[in-house]
Amino acid sequence: MGEKGFEINDTEKLSYNLAIVGGGETCKAFLELLQKESGNYPEIHVAGVCDINPESAGIVMAREMGLYTTVRCSDIVNMDGVDAIVELTNNAALSEILNYRRPGVAVIEHSAGRLLETFFTVGGKLESAKRRINLERRSYDVLFQQSNVGIMALNPDFTVVDANAACLRAVGKTRAEALGKPCHEVVKGFYAPCSLSQTGFECPVAQTLKTGKSSVAIHEYTDAGGRTSYFNIATYPIKDKNGVVVRIIELWREITRQISSRWEDQVRRMETDMKKVIQEDRMISLGRLVASCVHEINNPIQGLLTFSRLMESMVDAGPLTSEDLEEFKKFTGLMSKELERCGEIISGLLSFSRQSSVEYRQVDINDIIHSVISLTRHKMELANIRLHTEFHNEPLYVTGDTNQLQQCVLNLIFNALEAMPGGGELYIVTGKDEEGGPRIEIRDTGCGIREKDLDHIFDPFFTTREDGKGVGLGLSIVYGMVRNHEGAVTVDSREGEGASFVLTFPSS
Repeated sequence: MGEKGFEINDTEKLSYNLAIVGGGETCKAFLELLQKESGNYPEIHVAGVCDINPESAGIVMAREMGLYTTVRCSDIVNMDGVDAIVELTNNAALSEILNYRRPGVAVIEHSAGRLLETFFTVGGKLESAKRRINLERRSYDVLFQQSNVGIMALNPDFTVVDANAACLRAVGKTRAEALGKPCHEVVKGFYAPCSLSQTGFECPVAQTLKTGKSSVAIHEYTDAGGRTSYFNIATYPIKDKNGVVVRIIELWREITRQISSRWEDQVRRMETDMKKVIQEDRMISLGRLVASCVHEINNPIQGLLTFSRLMESMVDAGPLTSEDLEEFKKFTGLMSKELERCGEIISGLLSFSRQSSVEYRQVDINDIIHSVISLTRHKMELANIRLHTEFHNEPLYVTGDTNQLQQCVLNLIFNALEAMPGGGELYIVTGKDEEGGPRIEIRDTGCGIREKDLDHIFDPFFTTREDGKGVGLGLSIVYGMVRNHEGAVTVDSREGEGASFVLTFPSS
């Protein structure tokens, strides 16, 4: 059963090339049966046998018969000319077979593989074509109904000829509801083939009818209870002696567990990658902060140096008078304030640079903004930006991560500063939205955003800056972190008239 499909011929025997995975006693019995009935209908050829134990009963007999043997599954399932793989390991090697098999090669599971013995044993005793056909039909019914794989037989007009119990369970239909009706109506409830009813839908039946070859697709189905399942659907053509497709066999194998496992792994990888991106963005922001904070720290240090030298000269001049002591007291007060200012800047930088795990707790939005302003105030002064703030008169609590919320505000402030290269006005306002949740507005008088760019500013790597001046992650990171806090970001802007970003969060 390969890509060439089945050929129906009244005078010729059907011939199958099988590979066997699992060389135990069942395999040995199967080989003995084939050896005994080798001249009967249909013709079965074993291309090779695989088992991890080179001394298992089936492997030993296969070697005696001169068949190819191996201990590696990948060797056997990749052999040329194999129509089907018989899995006799009680599904232990099934996932490996599915990974390595060639496209269009059928897989006969352990339960179905054992039923083949009955099929060929009785088949060897038939003498007339009529009795042979009747037994094949009965054997087909046993394999068809007992298989754990969903099987559906279709006419070229998409109508369902037959479906086994596993398939009917998957689509949630009875035999009466399925037989004689188009498969797209039975499975999806469509009134036309799926590829016509749903844009981008890949229909393996339509592909097989088009090419005359086997086709495979993965489909998602949601049952009446809302449970979503995923199936690997493979179609195989049955052809007449002229090569015309007269029937399609559709095999359904549920892969929901595998898909879910891979999806969970992918989500974990994405979360890890996002944490790295956020931390890298913090380091970029930190570098920009340090450049301005160095100047801000240098000024008080120069003042401290001046005061200390002045006090030293007063001591060297002779005994200190009461006026000198008053002057000393004034100097030390100023020096203490400058030292506290330097300490706050350094503490802010250290806190911002520290990589820590995400910790959601109650935080005051006003405190978040105050801490960011203390780090960026000097940078605003250097850029000739006049800052205007209006804070809500009560704490605005939100359940969130301090570092992420700081980074959101910082990225928006940097975005505003870059929009005002010649200076301007920056407004930061906090309050409550219509539902009573915390609200932050950061508004600038910069160049604004072009209307055609508004729909893309939160897209990763989208940037309107010149090459080398940004990678376009700042606003996308803001959007992601706000969404993580179950909040929302809106923007209002006109080119040449500045921009306003508003962050809203659910009340804590």
